[in-house]
Order: sequence, then C-alpha cells, then structure tokens
Amino acid sequence: MHNLFSVKDKRVIVTGGSRGIGEMIAAGFLANGAKVYISSRKAEACDAAAERLQKEFGGECVSIPADLSKIEGIQAFADRYRALEDRLDVLINNAGVAWGAPLEDFPEVGWDKVMDTNVKGPFFLVQKLLPLLEKSATFDEPARIINVGSIDGIKTPVFDNFSYGPSKAAIHHLTRVLAAHLIKRNIIVNGIAPGPFPTYMLSTGVGGGGDTDNTDWDAVGRGNPRGRVGKAEDIAGLAIFLASKASGFTVGDIITCDGGSVVS
Repeated sequence: MHNLFSVKDKRVIVTGGSRGIGEMIAAGFLANGAKVYISSRKAEACDAAAERLQKEFGGECVSIPADLSKIEGIQAFADRYRALEDRLDVLINNAGVAWGAPLEDFPEVGWDKVMDTNVKGPFFLVQKLLPLLEKSATFDEPARIINVGSIDGIKTPVFDNFSYGPSKAAIHHLTRVLAAHLIKRNIIVNGIAPGPFPTYMLSTGVGGGGDTDNTDWDAVGRGNPRGRVGKAEDIAGLAIFLASKASGFTVGDIITCDGGSVVS
C-alpha cells in the first residue's frame, strides 16, 4: 500500500507538452520525480517550455519537437527518442487541434488536419514506440498509454467544430481497442476526457482570442457544475493515477475530468 501513486524515475512522453493540458501534465510528472520528454510542432516553443518546466518543477525535461500529424514526423520523433532511451514507461498522447467553422463553410482541411493530429497521430506513435513500451513492461509493472480525449467526444460540442468531437470519440474508442490488444503484452491503455481548462484552445472558443492570461476564466467556470474551470493538479493527478500502480486493474476506461459537465 506504500507509494501507490509513485511515478519516480519513470520515463514519460507527453505529446503537445509545450502548453495547455500537456504542460500541466508534464509539470505534475516532473514534480513527482519522473523524467519527461515533451513534443510540440514549434521547436522554439517546445524548447522554451522544457526549460521553463525544468526550472520550476525540477527533474529533467527534454524537448523533442515534431509534427505528429504526419508519419515522417512521428518516425523522426521515435528515432530521436530511441537515440536517447532504450525503453519507455508512459506514453501520453495529448497533442490535439481543433477547427471552427459553420457547417455550410466547413473545409476539408479542417477535417483532415484534426483527424490526422487527434486520431492518426496517436495510433502510429504507439506503433513506432511499441517495442520500447514492451521492453519496459512486466506483469507486475505494466507500461502505460494514456490518450487524452475530450468530453466533446462523449456529448455534443457547444462550438461549431464539426471534426473535433468525432475525432475525440474516435480516440476514445481507439483507447478501448488498443487496451484489449495490449493488455496481453503488459501494457495498460486508458483515456482521459477533460472538460474546461484554461487553455489556448478553449480561450479561442470563449472569445479570449487564445490569450489565456486575460480570458475571464471565472466567468467560464460559473457555467460549470463545479463552479470553476480545471486546475493543473486536477489533470496531472488523474494522469499520475493512470501511470502508477494504483491503477493496475483499470483497463480501457475513459475517465472524465470535467467538474461534472457530462453527468449534469
């Protein structure tokens, strides 16, 4: 019963880790003794985030910039990680995008970009990193994959982002499919469906223009049953649970982290 939630010395990848929910999750793992690798499409932002996270939370945070919506970028990321590590304990597929437009004007690029990043990317990253996950995995200490979906993959989205909700529903089901296959290889797969958090993506949807510092998050929070938006420790705590021995019998689940939005 001791150290139920320990992630100390685990090697963890957090895609989309340079901002938003990914940065919150990376911070939580660093603060609890894990070695964290983050990715982002923009190299400068990724490098800066790794430096900032390491300085604030300690530990070691390594930047590996990559475009994980494309096979070439996924392969390049996997090759770079493999050059640095010979195994992987936890893969957190968090990188995601959205596209907003009215139904009548919704473009093909808004469909393809979202599906490529939110669904295709996580699948092929798992494929490329599978040997390293298997090398880390044992019966008593399974490796972990955590896919970050959204409550918009469970209920109908509020905004006109017609490819986003379906992409998140797809990653939720992909989580279940992978869980069924990989549990036999001592790899546990689960998912998280976040609700409102103070992120760039949500800021653009609620009229903040992506400026997270000046968005009225209190006003957004008042519309949530919990009376606030999510905090970093909410999402990081759930991810740490899913990466620790505390969740060793939880397989293929999608856990909401939404202040009660879905059940209400």
